Amino acid sequence: MSSLLRYIRLPYKAGAYGTARWSNKDLDPVPVELRTWGGLDYWAYWCSDMLAPPLAATVSTVMSLGFTARETIPIVFFGFMICSVVVTLTGKMGATYHVAYPVIVRSTFGMIGSYPAIVIRAFVAMMWTAILCVQAGAFLQNCIEAIWPSFKKFPNHLPENAGIDSAGLLCFFLYWMIQTVLSLMPIQKLRLLFLAKGIIVPPTFLALFLWAVIKTHGGGPLVTGKYHLTTPMNTAYSALTGLNVIIGLFSSMAVNMPDFGRFSKNNLAGGHQYFALPIIGTLGALTPIFVTSAHSEIWGTFEWYMPAVIAKFDSRAAKFFTGASFILATIGNQIAAGSFPFSNDVSGIAPQYINIFRGTVFMSIFCVVSTPWNIIKNAAGLLAFLSGYSCMMGPLAGTIVCDYYIIRKRKLDIRELYNDHGIYWYTYGVNWRAWASFLLGFLPTLPGFAHSIEKTLNVGGAWKLYTFAWLFGFSVAVVSYYIICTYISPPTESLVEFAVLPPGKVDTSLGTTLEAEVASDHKAEDIAIGEKEIGRESRDSPV
Repeated sequence: MSSLLRYIRLPYKAGAYGTARWSNKDLDPVPVELRTWGGLDYWAYWCSDMLAPPLAATVSTVMSLGFTARETIPIVFFGFMICSVVVTLTGKMGATYHVAYPVIVRSTFGMIGSYPAIVIRAFVAMMWTAILCVQAGAFLQNCIEAIWPSFKKFPNHLPENAGIDSAGLLCFFLYWMIQTVLSLMPIQKLRLLFLAKGIIVPPTFLALFLWAVIKTHGGGPLVTGKYHLTTPMNTAYSALTGLNVIIGLFSSMAVNMPDFGRFSKNNLAGGHQYFALPIIGTLGALTPIFVTSAHSEIWGTFEWYMPAVIAKFDSRAAKFFTGASFILATIGNQIAAGSFPFSNDVSGIAPQYINIFRGTVFMSIFCVVSTPWNIIKNAAGLLAFLSGYSCMMGPLAGTIVCDYYIIRKRKLDIRELYNDHGIYWYTYGVNWRAWASFLLGFLPTLPGFAHSIEKTLNVGGAWKLYTFAWLFGFSVAVVSYYIICTYISPPTESLVEFAVLPPGKVDTSLGTTLEAEVASDHKAEDIAIGEKEIGRESRDSPV
């Protein structure tokens, strides 16, 4: 076993960032020459992440509560606006220190305590990536059927209980190969993919929106009708539920935005970054709403599954180009919110054995061996679990934001984030304060979380708290962590007076760069040596 571990161990070059247990090339601060992302790149990134099938599924969940477009659009806008605040705050952490989420989170939860925080984020990325492979395969099937209509008669050799037919399985594997190859590309090069999606996909969403508006003469039942709540909750609780669903779509990205913010060349400067999420998300939500409304008017049923909508188009050209555009949309979303965050994050658990490339390979294998078509068919509870994941992400984000901005005043020592038994080691490697605040924000929502998965559970009125789980968890975590660290047990051993930034970073409001710290150390050594020489000369002087 030990020989196998030695064989798969990643090469490590000793440097300024600790031991191989905490450091590898993908976890170290991004070099200056690779900090190339500007404002346009991040807007393209959000187009890549948002204009994709999960947005349609999320909007459909909100409207299933009984809302029409007039109620849903404001809920979507304010949900994304709230989420954008946290996304911007965590993104600036990565943009300041140029390190990823699994490194930043060490300062909050401790070197060992960061492991569960990494796993919580990585699990949801892994599951959604696998599930989206099935839907993307269906988009590819739309494209193939548009070119060769005879593919609709492709013989099926799989039993009915397989959860997928032969044509669907073939398209799944074809898409899986494309997605795997692109996922293995370095993220610095993938910014070009995000830019391409930012150019191609928005016009597709706009064309579908205009088609739906024309077909319905301005709206249809989901737009012009009156809302009728489908749950026992009143309007206020239903609206809070919808808001929580929207926030939940990007609640995971809200904590690991440092994975992408670390590539910023200007510290994510400009307030326009804050508006990207609500603007792109709200405008993008109009398309699935109007398209589904048009589908009900033309074919008599509500259909949110876009491959099924595209399959009914009469024009083969429209079917092909729309399907191809949604394939690109899904690839961009999977990489931006799935495979790269997962691979980047799990590398923080065992840096000496796992890097981004190996994590992506593992993710790709999981997308096949998990047979995601069966997950979609049989695991309604799992999908409810993934949708309700925000009750974990809220307190996680709240603890991280409070620790970095309120307790530490944005001042970290970059060297100590890679140091065994350094200032971020806390107690046995765990910062109990952070996990206490997380549990205080999460545990009260746990009964409602369980009820969302298993409807037969009787949890009394606990479901009311679950309707706004993210907002509750985030707020409670911020307040409780502040109280613990200010009045009960201040983490004085981990607080620094001046920030130590990575090489090539200049921010006089925080502290000095690592280069300056090293130069300062050398200067101190030179002074000490000089003083010794002077002392020696005075002793040797004949006077």
